[in-house]
Amino acid sequence: MATHAATTPGLAEAPTFHLEEDHHPEGSTMLGFWIYLMSDCLIFAVLFATYAVLGRNYAAGPSPKDLFELPLVALNTSMLLLSSITYGFAMLEMEKERVDTTLMWLAVTGLFGLGFLGIELYEFAHLIHEGATPQRSGFLSAFFTL
Repeated sequence: MATHAATTPGLAEAPTFHLEEDHHPEGSTMLGFWIYLMSDCLIFAVLFATYAVLGRNYAAGPSPKDLFELPLVALNTSMLLLSSITYGFAMLEMEKERVDTTLMWLAVTGLFGLGFLGIELYEFAHLIHEGATPQRSGFLSAFFTL
């Protein structure tokens, strides 16, 4: 809606526009979020089912016992879990409108994420160097896909 008002003769005040917020039905964005989340769950369920079927098909190639270093896997899992915790701390600080501590927790989360990605890249490079590529067996194909 535009309104015009003249304060002095010959000069008109700039039109003023008032925008009304869009009204969405209650829960419409939540429905979309849940559809997205469930589709993601279905995709991962199919990938894990594929891994379960192909997980024992080594084709005379290396098995998981031959490839994975459990201490490194544990460290990587810890990094992932700790990044989730620090992100939660950041969200709590954000709700309290504490910008500096929110940014600090997000930076810590980013460092854990970078550490996780670094270990993943090292593991993949090591596996490929050892000849454990997705083309080698059904197990490795399913592993790399997951």
